[in-house]
Amino acid sequence: MRALVQRVVRAAVTSRTGDGTWVEVGSIGAGLCVFVGATHSDDEALATRMAGKLWGLRVFDDDEGVMNRSLADLDAGAVLVVSQFTLYGDTSKGRRPSWVGAARPEHAEPLIERVVAELRSFGATVATGRFRTEMQVELVNDGPVTLTLEL
Repeated sequence: MRALVQRVVRAAVTSRTGDGTWVEVGSIGAGLCVFVGATHSDDEALATRMAGKLWGLRVFDDDEGVMNRSLADLDAGAVLVVSQFTLYGDTSKGRRPSWVGAARPEHAEPLIERVVAELRSFGATVATGRFRTEMQVELVNDGPVTLTLEL
């Protein structure tokens, strides 16, 4: 499982509907915007670990301006989780990415949902994108802070 994590001032995701219009499906204020991808060998235990890692990731400033605080330390930790199969794009050959490393939607969707459920159980305010739709994500990166997690 992979995640691209960005500390944000705000973030929002819109999704294209069946009639071609765009509708906002999730938004947060300050917190983390997390793009999550799954591969074939990932399971629920790994998704649970990913949620714990995100919850405890110390990327927020303390009173001295040092990144020493996590979502767990904030009063209202907010996370926007967006499924992102392209995190498993392989660009090692040619110019067109290969997606063979990405899990099929029927395998990946429950794992992403598990990450979301775990974060909510910790007390995070979680907004999400919409699986299997075309999405647009807007965010204001804070810092900028961007990290890649791989479990």
